[in-house]
Amino acid sequence: MTAHLSTMSSTQQTPWSAWFWRILMVLVSIGLIGTYYDILDYYEITIIALTAIGMGFLGQYWPGFRWHSLAVAALSLIAVSLYGQNLEAGESNFWLSYILASQSAFMWMSALFVMATVTYFAGNIFHSSFTEKVGTGLTWSAVTMGMIGLMVRWRESYLHGGDIGHIPVSNLYEVFILFSVVTALLYLFYERRYQTRSLGGFVLLVISAAVIFQLWYSLERNADEIQPLVPALQSYWMKIHVPANFIGYGSFSMAAMIGVAYVLVVWRKEVNPDSRWVKAMPELSLMDDLMYKTIALGFAFFTLATILGALWAAEAWGGYWSWDPKETWALIVWLNYAAWLHMRLTKGWNGKPMAWWAIVGLFVTLFAFLGVNMFLSGLHSYGTL
Repeated sequence: MTAHLSTMSSTQQTPWSAWFWRILMVLVSIGLIGTYYDILDYYEITIIALTAIGMGFLGQYWPGFRWHSLAVAALSLIAVSLYGQNLEAGESNFWLSYILASQSAFMWMSALFVMATVTYFAGNIFHSSFTEKVGTGLTWSAVTMGMIGLMVRWRESYLHGGDIGHIPVSNLYEVFILFSVVTALLYLFYERRYQTRSLGGFVLLVISAAVIFQLWYSLERNADEIQPLVPALQSYWMKIHVPANFIGYGSFSMAAMIGVAYVLVVWRKEVNPDSRWVKAMPELSLMDDLMYKTIALGFAFFTLATILGALWAAEAWGGYWSWDPKETWALIVWLNYAAWLHMRLTKGWNGKPMAWWAIVGLFVTLFAFLGVNMFLSGLHSYGTL
């Protein structure tokens, strides 16, 4: 009877919490637009409105995302208030210097992601559901610190000067942080939806690799320094093209790491079908379905990003397409995953060959994302190493 009443109570509460979250997002967007109306153009107003709709949809039945968003908003506002108009406060104020300044937050994010990776694998190897739950908690903490860092860095850029201020998605250092946060959020969404944590270590492995690169890039090249935007990036298109692109990159990376797990499980089954590790991993059919859904999501956002990039190129350089190396490799990435989805949907391909294809796709995507900047030059040379 008690369990029945508890179930009824939770069922009744869910719609109210969902409606509360939607109304909160509407009020926040109205407040932002009303407060900053004089400095916002209609593109930025549209972005705020669409962001509120997207967050309202995500948080509707995802409690973790709601708490994450509230924590990011509250701690970011605290950091901004601690800064005031004085950028030097980032070195003299304890809370900024050690926790909430962008670089401090990014260091916490990096440590937490690596800890989460180790914890997920430990939980998987030792079959400890508690340890895997700790991995989930560490991942949420890392994502939260990463988002706080991005929000605070945005404010810090304006404290450097009004002509320097910009959304922090303008160079390789900033987008590697964005990639880590987006990929982890995608994983956390599917972790809750599929009710499995066994894939956490595999997905966070690619995030940890991004974190290590970001740390090297920061220490070796002083990439963490906030610099003015080059003329080509001084556009509202950057605010929507780059995030859409990295939802695509994050989805493709997650699919590839699930592909790694799939291949390892198939191999282990052949060696020892009764392996405890194999039994602790998700069913092959679940991993196959998850690969498909993440690639489909990534393909949709990557297609949108490519269209937005073409519109941005027309405004910046006078043409929608110039066969610049970055554009050419973006097309190769798009064709690769279009072919993957075509073979999945029309020919019914699945299983191990598609897992290997997803893994190879990661290297194709990695070259488009990073290799072009390292080895080729073109109109996108502002992102070089």
